[in-house]
Amino acid sequence: MAASVARVTTISVRSDTSFEDAVRVGVERASQTLRNVSGAWIKDQKVELTDGKITSFHVVLEVSFVLDD
Repeated sequence: MAASVARVTTISVRSDTSFEDAVRVGVERASQTLRNVSGAWIKDQKVELTDGKITSFHVVLEVSFVLDD
């Protein structure tokens, strides 16, 4: 039986649009640099405010990828 080993890396992403956009951009960017990206989960999220209005959305993602043999 073959075993696989995965690694998890943390990335931080900011979007002026939405949390969903930040997650999408983060996963797409991670996939450009890391091979075998297999999943991601949101570790933290927050918004930045100016004069009581949301100006940006921040997410911290844990991205997992399977290591090459």
